[in-house]
Amino acid sequence: MNAILACQRTTITKAFSQSRKLVTPLVASRLSNVFATKEHNQKQRNCSYQNNIRSLYSTPTDLEEVEVMSEALSYPIKMSEAERYLFDLNGYIIIRNVLTPEEVAAANAVIDKHQAEMIERKEDALRNAVKGTKMYGNGTGRKDLGGVLEWGEDSKIFKSILVHPRLLPLFHGILGKGYRMDHLPFLIAQDKGAEGFALHGGTVDCSTGMYNPELAYTCHNGFIRSALLACSVVLTDHDPGFGGFCVVPGSHKSNFKMPEGMVDGEKYSEFIQQPATKAGDVVLFSEGTVHGALPWTQDTQRRVCLYRFSPATNVYGRSYFTENGKWPEKMYEGLTDAQRAVLEPPYANRLDRPEIGDDAEAVSVSTRNERKKQHDREMFGTKYF
Repeated sequence: MNAILACQRTTITKAFSQSRKLVTPLVASRLSNVFATKEHNQKQRNCSYQNNIRSLYSTPTDLEEVEVMSEALSYPIKMSEAERYLFDLNGYIIIRNVLTPEEVAAANAVIDKHQAEMIERKEDALRNAVKGTKMYGNGTGRKDLGGVLEWGEDSKIFKSILVHPRLLPLFHGILGKGYRMDHLPFLIAQDKGAEGFALHGGTVDCSTGMYNPELAYTCHNGFIRSALLACSVVLTDHDPGFGGFCVVPGSHKSNFKMPEGMVDGEKYSEFIQQPATKAGDVVLFSEGTVHGALPWTQDTQRRVCLYRFSPATNVYGRSYFTENGKWPEKMYEGLTDAQRAVLEPPYANRLDRPEIGDDAEAVSVSTRNERKKQHDREMFGTKYF
C-alpha cells in the first residue's frame, strides 16, 4: 500500500510540474482525502493514467490533448481541442465525475430534506408533452424544486457549480470571460413513468422555423459563443433506456424546422439520442441545440439540477432584475468573490465587470482608463453611460 501511495504522490507531483495546475480549496480537500488513510479505496486511486482519462471526457480523447492526470487532484485551465471539437460538432458535451460520490450523496440528502417542496406539473397547462405521444409517460407529472442556492450551508455544493474548477475552462471557452448566471437554477425530478419533455429549442426553432437570436450559437476564428448555455448536473445514473435528457446532436446548426411528428418522438426517433450519464457527471448543452426529455422508466427518482449561463452581455431571464437590482438575497450568503461575480447583471466587460481568473478564485476587474470614466461623469452626470 505504501508503494501505491508513493506512486500516487509521484503522479501528482509530475502532473503539477509538467503542466499548469490549480490547487483550490476543493482540490486541497480532495488531496487530503486521498492520503488521510491507508484504507482509502485503493482500487479507485491507482497510478493508471488511462483510467483517470475516462473521468474527464465523454469519448476517447487524444492523450496529447489531455492536461490532467487525475480528476480528483487537478484540473485543466483551458478548454481542450477535443472538448471544443465535440461541443461544436454535437452542440453538447458530457464532463464526467465533476462531483465526487460523496458530493452527490450530500446533494441528494439536501434534496431529500426539501422533497415535500417539489411541485408536480399536474395541470394540462403545465404539461411538457402531448398525451398519447412517446414523451408523455403514464400521466405522472414532472416535479420541480426551486431555491437550490437559497438553503444556506446546504447550498454549498450547488453553489460550487457556479465556478467549479473543472467547468470553468468550458464556461470561459463557450461563454467568454465575465460569463453570468441567467436563470434561477432548479432541481428536476421524475418518478417512474413521469412525463418527459417534447423536443424544443434550436437556433432555428424546431417547431416554427423562426430564428431564435436569444439562443444563437456561433463559432468564428476558433472562438465558440453560445448565447445561452445549459448546465445539467446529474444526480442519479442515466443508463441507456432509463429516459431523461435527450438531444438531437448537431441541431444547433440546423436551418430548418423539424419534420412533422419528430418533436413528439413519433417519427425519426433514431435521430433522438439519450446520452448515458452517471451521477456526478455534468451535461453542458447550447440551448440552441434541440433537446427534450424521455419518460423515466426506473424505480429510483431521476434528479438533475439545471443551471443556465450566458455571456457577459447576453440576457434571457430576468430574475436578477428585482426591486433592489439583485438576485434573491439568500443566494449571496457564503459566496466567494468568484461565485458572486457570476451573479452580476448583463453589461460589457470594459464597464468594470469582474472576471474570474483561471484558478477559479482570483477576480480582476476589466475597465476603461480613468479619463474616459471622468468624461462620462462630466457629460452624463452618471458613473456609466
